[in-house]
Amino acid sequence: MQLVVGRIGRPHGVRGEVTVEVRTDDPELRFAPGTALRTDPESAGPLVVSSMRWHSGVLLLRLEGVGDRSAAEELRDTLIVIDSADVAPPEDPDEFYDHQLIGLSVATTGGEPVGEVSDVLHHGQDLLVVRHEGREVLIPFVKALVPEVDLKAGRLVVDPPPGLLNPDEAV
Repeated sequence: MQLVVGRIGRPHGVRGEVTVEVRTDDPELRFAPGTALRTDPESAGPLVVSSMRWHSGVLLLRLEGVGDRSAAEELRDTLIVIDSADVAPPEDPDEFYDHQLIGLSVATTGGEPVGEVSDVLHHGQDLLVVRHEGREVLIPFVKALVPEVDLKAGRLVVDPPPGLLNPDEAV
């Protein structure tokens, strides 16, 4: 599975630097000079980083073979990707990457099937998006509501309060 670690934005200046919307927690490693970057679309890469720097909180990259603003503009909106197999698992057993959770089957503590995790949202509170009875349900990803995550079995268990899965059951 491919994971997006960045998206090339607008050019910066006239010498071919590009801005990068960073989507990784380790940009110094992922975008280090000399690193070959895989891209989506694949035809845009691989791109080799010749230099990186931060400017006003924005990551700027100079890429080999991209020497002017026009060449940089052609790369706009190109995604920079890595293979999920290249990501070390988290050290904390209660921490998970989004790609590990997406696709897990979901059941209640009583064993009743609920659905499947289709996405993970990060809006102040981590939320699991679960397909349930033809609609999407948002389940806060906290231990009280999600007491068990079993990656090897491909499932997670939820302990939903009344009304979470079925609004008609709300108290």
